[in-house]
Amino acid sequence: MFSEGTAESVAFARSRGLSSPHPVGGWRKKELAPVASHRRPKQPSRTRVTVLTATAAAAVVLSSQAAHADPSQSKKDVKSEVDKLYNDAEQATEKYNGVKEQQDKLQKEVDDLQDKVARGQGELNQLRKGLGAIASGQYRSGSIDPSVQLFLSGDPDTYLEKAATLDQLSGKQAEQLKTIADKQRQLAQERAEAASKIQDLSETRKSLGDKKDEIKGKLAKAQELLNTLTAKERAAMQAADDRANRSNDRVNLGDDVPASQRGAAALSAAQSKIGSPYVWGATGPSSFDCSGLTGWAYAQAGQSLPRTSQEQANAGSRIYSQSALKPGDLVLFYGDLHHIGLYAGNGTVLHAPKPGAAVRYESINNMPFQFGVRV
Repeated sequence: MFSEGTAESVAFARSRGLSSPHPVGGWRKKELAPVASHRRPKQPSRTRVTVLTATAAAAVVLSSQAAHADPSQSKKDVKSEVDKLYNDAEQATEKYNGVKEQQDKLQKEVDDLQDKVARGQGELNQLRKGLGAIASGQYRSGSIDPSVQLFLSGDPDTYLEKAATLDQLSGKQAEQLKTIADKQRQLAQERAEAASKIQDLSETRKSLGDKKDEIKGKLAKAQELLNTLTAKERAAMQAADDRANRSNDRVNLGDDVPASQRGAAALSAAQSKIGSPYVWGATGPSSFDCSGLTGWAYAQAGQSLPRTSQEQANAGSRIYSQSALKPGDLVLFYGDLHHIGLYAGNGTVLHAPKPGAAVRYESINNMPFQFGVRV
């Protein structure tokens, strides 16, 4: 069609991928560079993109369905775990309350000992001042007793062991020396006791901090779990708690009669706090934990109770039959007695239940009852 070497033939050949004429004649295929280094990747067709997108979407739907195959079961599991964490937090709270009570007691003992040491040191200084007056008088007369001089520069215990030197002192001086020695021994003992109590106090404070961190950790974990629920699920759980709080208006306490005026007064005081929030470590008057409520209620009735539920379990005579309970009796729950409330009558207990809930009535059968205590 084109003669070899003409402009038209060259153009035609190049358009067909042929190089310039071969030295020996004829045309040869042009050597091409590797395609991958110069060509763009082939774009997927619209049809292929659609198929891939649909496949990915289906995978997401399937995985979502697998993760939420039973939303009600998931919500139930979360609530169960949250309730367990709240229960664990309450156990830790009662331990915290016990350590806090121990800390307060130790702090008082340390303060009393330090006051005692300060008074003792003042008395010792006065005794030393009196003995110094004797030495000053002797010095002015030019005849200070070597035994007095020895005492003032040394340890009176060591000095008093040298009984022979007492002959050089008058009876009054010897008595003063012995009083000073006794006071020094007493002061040293009180200082050692105070130092020991301070060490105990330091260890107790550390333990208190550990318990506090444990409680905060459990409550934070519970909140994390609650945050995994949908807004609708959280609202449903809160609504259930709100209904439990509102049910106090319709509770039937029957016609049980308290066993004593003290029990009646304690129950009446606790009833005045219905709706007050549960706060761990709180003892009223605006918020409470479980033993904080019972302790506060009985304090209003003129009866002091120990701080923790375990200690309050020994505050009176035990009643093991629910049918024998009377309004105002303390009621203990769980094997380790970490929860306590007040019996209100007709199988109902009034208590501070858990974080996020208010002081309210609840069936005594909602928790593992152990025994009652009549104060």
